[in-house]
Amino acid sequence: MQTHIYDVSAPKKAVNLNANSDLIKTAKHVGVNLSQVFEAAVLTTVKARLEQLWLEESRGAIQDYNAHIEQQGVFAADKRRF
Repeated sequence: MQTHIYDVSAPKKAVNLNANSDLIKTAKHVGVNLSQVFEAAVLTTVKARLEQLWLEESRGAIQDYNAHIEQQGVFAADKRRF
């Protein structure tokens, strides 16, 4: 089972970013690993965007399913003991 949304073994790639120079200086002074923070932040943002895209793409199917459940009920609901 795949647990990552990207190839974690892919080689690192240098990127050029712009950030507040004093913030970068302070982060380095307190020992913040900017590469790790960057990757973690990008991963969090990508996961959120993928979830948003899935919800947008699946909206119709979710609405259809919910309407079906409202009309027909949940399968074997009368057999449940909880």
